[in-house]
Amino acid sequence: MSFFSYLYAVLFYCATVTMVVGVGRKIRIYAKTPAPLKIPTTPAPTTRSGVVGRMIREVVFFESLFKSSKWTWLFGWAFHFGLLLALIRHLRYFTEPVWSWVAFLQSAGVYAGYAMVFGLLGLWGRRLLVDRVRYISAPSDHLMLALILGIAGSGLLMKYIWHTDVVALKTFALGLLWFDWAPLPDDPILLIHLGLVICLMFVFPISKLLHVPGLFFSPTRNQADDPRERRHYPGAA
Repeated sequence: MSFFSYLYAVLFYCATVTMVVGVGRKIRIYAKTPAPLKIPTTPAPTTRSGVVGRMIREVVFFESLFKSSKWTWLFGWAFHFGLLLALIRHLRYFTEPVWSWVAFLQSAGVYAGYAMVFGLLGLWGRRLLVDRVRYISAPSDHLMLALILGIAGSGLLMKYIWHTDVVALKTFALGLLWFDWAPLPDDPILLIHLGLVICLMFVFPISKLLHVPGLFFSPTRNQADDPRERRHYPGAA
């Protein structure tokens, strides 16, 4: 095995532990943080089942974003939907045999990279061109967009221009999963792609990307609008 094979194997393990522990710690903090007020964003559901429906619409369709800005919703939804398809498509590298539903989505997943790039460019343009958004944008916001755009772009390059040995790559991925290390192809674009993924895994627990689990703990979304029917306690959602 080459030096890069050992290096990337160790980095992937370290990044995985960092991301799992970091996200788990943040979720624990979110869960223990009291909600002192009843502050659901109105119009809000008045029952718990209504809250569940609202959360599903928020997670799947980005309902509140659609109501506030159609262009931002379009770019944001395209990026997140493309990211979901890309993650599903990449499951083929960690399963043998490949699950039937993963194999079924392979053809659709090919276009996920385009959706991601389209959405990311739109979201980045919004931060650069819209005055009020540019004013509140920190350098880390631009770095996160550049990092994810680099991941999507390098993935598309490997798909259509600089091909890599996907059989060897799958062997390497399965080796990581079962602690039976195998050589990693030394293709420059692949190393860049995987290096950016590792960077994203390291910074995920300390970045704004934590809005993914944070959404489920937002009192403006997970509370029912029932202050007259139920007494609110600070420790309850």
